[in-house]
Amino acid sequence: MAQRNRRRRILIVGGGHNGLVCAFYLAKAGHAVTVLERRGVVGGAAVTEEFHPGFRNSTASYTVSLLNPKVIADMDLAGHGLRVLERKVANFLPLDDRDYLIVGEGRTKAEVAKFSQADAEALDAYGERLERIADVLRDLVLQTPPNVTEGWSLEGLRQLLRGADVGRELGRLDTTARRDLLALFSQSAGDWLDGWFERDPIKAAFGFDGVVGNYASPYSAGSAYVLLHHVFGEVNGKRGAWGHAVGGMGAITQAMARACEALGVEIRLDAPVREVTTEAGRATGLVTEAGERLAGDLVVSNLNPKLLFGSLVAAGVQPDDFRERITRYRSGSGTFRMNVALAELPRFTCLPEPGDHLTGGIIMAPSLAYMERAYADARAHGWSREPIVEMLIPSTLDDSLAPAGRHVASLFCQHVAPVLPDGRSWDDHREEVADLMIATVDRFAPGFAASVLGRQLFSPLDLERTFGLVGGDIMHGALSLDQLFSARPVLGHGDYRTPIQGLYQCGAGTHPGGGVTGAPGHNAAREILRDIGRAAP
Repeated sequence: MAQRNRRRRILIVGGGHNGLVCAFYLAKAGHAVTVLERRGVVGGAAVTEEFHPGFRNSTASYTVSLLNPKVIADMDLAGHGLRVLERKVANFLPLDDRDYLIVGEGRTKAEVAKFSQADAEALDAYGERLERIADVLRDLVLQTPPNVTEGWSLEGLRQLLRGADVGRELGRLDTTARRDLLALFSQSAGDWLDGWFERDPIKAAFGFDGVVGNYASPYSAGSAYVLLHHVFGEVNGKRGAWGHAVGGMGAITQAMARACEALGVEIRLDAPVREVTTEAGRATGLVTEAGERLAGDLVVSNLNPKLLFGSLVAAGVQPDDFRERITRYRSGSGTFRMNVALAELPRFTCLPEPGDHLTGGIIMAPSLAYMERAYADARAHGWSREPIVEMLIPSTLDDSLAPAGRHVASLFCQHVAPVLPDGRSWDDHREEVADLMIATVDRFAPGFAASVLGRQLFSPLDLERTFGLVGGDIMHGALSLDQLFSARPVLGHGDYRTPIQGLYQCGAGTHPGGGVTGAPGHNAAREILRDIGRAAP
């Protein structure tokens, strides 16, 4: 027992938010933890950086909802400076030169009634039934999935009991909820929404969540789960709300870093890792790209599984079938990300005066059919010539991001091919596609293009090179049924452990997947501490 409880040296590869969460819990249990981050700023894809003189923005991830309340409380992120503001409305959809839809507390029903009284009357039942399934997801995100093991053993019994716990959770659902659960895990978002509503505006507002970070049509099977994945969050205790971290997404990870450093965690920047060293099938440490060797009792990876096992772990120490499955692991979300500095707020033809609608997610994709065409066009051409654009203007809530009277905007654009067809390179087409995205916004808000003072562009290739998002995948892997829960990233290793002893994963390529949740980091730390005999979170 003394051996199990001794203080360990633990090395964590990647200083994104999940790596920091994992580091916090391991250090809190008394272990010596070092985090190695390849970039010069901690936070991974959740960072705030100046991208144009005087203008700062959340560089990659850009909005808050899924960050787990337990992680927030345990790390005392508020005490370390984090403040999150709720959007004044959830979403604004300009539909054409005249019509629009606003989704927000106390407003949605009247807005939907402009288009369909039947759709307005369906909203309460839709929300109640979706929220019931979201509650199940909330209960599961901090659980370790039951792992598939062969033969009879104490470990197999433990996994069987863990599966029984999940079964009891689902067993509390009535027949209606079970049917909804099955539909949401197997259907397309379009089919799910078509069963509830008759008109395009509300289906587009809800259906957008089914394609966020998902290189798919809203009518692709499984996209209903992606929709569900985006509704289980909360802001300041309000379920389903979305918000803005004051100071940008980097405020989250800076608060996390301060919480870690208060416990003695060493965070090393500009420290890219070249190799996970192993001996006799066990991880023994790391080698940096500078050639420095670090010995560790345990190694934890916050990287996409394809990066970890494709680049850092020698092929010869991986089981053949495991390596084959990792090679097939699907990453690629079809995302083109932009940050723009603005001379003034945009004026949408359908609602030209500045107001609460500019604090929400502004979705330029007026129907599910529009989204489906965008996907088909990207598959054929490399990018959609009528793309889906969501724009947030965080400076409407946080004036620290831009000079007085100026603004910053985040553009989350889809669909683009993660890898361009015909051997073309994103480096040759980045500016062309950025012009298209700006022009798309300008169609709805004339004068927007002329107000752009500066811009920062990230094609899928740029997202991979800068943040390690393979194929530009913000989720670290597709959220499809074969890559969820016990099968994330590979069936048999869904419990944050890997085939290499002493090597664990804590990133979004493990359960429950992508988004700034902190849940994978929390859960991985719990399993590590169980293995080495310390109190688990």
